Amino acid sequence: MDASKKDQYFAQPMDKVTPFSFNAEVAEVFDDMVKRSVPLYRENQQLTVDLLSRLLKKGDTVYDLGCSTGTVLHLIGNALKPMDLKLIGLDASAPMVEKARLKMKAFGHKNAEIDKADITRAEFEPCGAVIMNYTLQFLPVETRLPLLKKIFKALRPGGVLILAEKIQTDSPGLQDLVTQTYYDFKGQNGYSELEISQKREALENVLIPLTPSEQNQLLQEAGFGPVEMLLRWGPFATFLAVKA
Repeated sequence: MDASKKDQYFAQPMDKVTPFSFNAEVAEVFDDMVKRSVPLYRENQQLTVDLLSRLLKKGDTVYDLGCSTGTVLHLIGNALKPMDLKLIGLDASAPMVEKARLKMKAFGHKNAEIDKADITRAEFEPCGAVIMNYTLQFLPVETRLPLLKKIFKALRPGGVLILAEKIQTDSPGLQDLVTQTYYDFKGQNGYSELEISQKREALENVLIPLTPSEQNQLLQEAGFGPVEMLLRWGPFATFLAVKA
């Protein structure tokens, strides 16, 4: 399923490191990039499928906001095919949308719809679940609560938001330790010090993480409750937020 090229996007020295974007070059290597850059990435995908298998109702609509190449929607559609779900993927990157559409077509997901959209402006139809994997962190902080409120409104009672994010530590004194451990993880996955450094610079002021406490507060202000952190590895965490 993963036909992504090996990620060497930051492998060569750059005269000027430009802000990170999900352009065509990134889309070509994205599946490899995220697999080697995000700890427990596949485990998070499987956790999402397992949770939704227990929480969704037959015929529910499922949104993936910032769907990238469509892998999560494919896994859900494949594993939960008898539930006759409507799958909707939205992404602001045209190259990502193209990749996701090709993936949905290749695997015969006839109930899948992939659209290019600014999720902060999109209107959502009633749904049973919304997934945001490492998406909210790229949005301006002031747009996050209004978006979460829109998601909450669209979810049916008992519906869920599964939110995976890069996070800061609640204990500032531990941030450097957690960050360095994460860079070790990337090095063990074949990234050079140059690649790690240049990507870090490219993401500065583009990816803005919150602490777990701040993330919980944001979800609760949007109306969700209960909220639980289900998975964490260093600076990455997955939250389950329920519309009670």
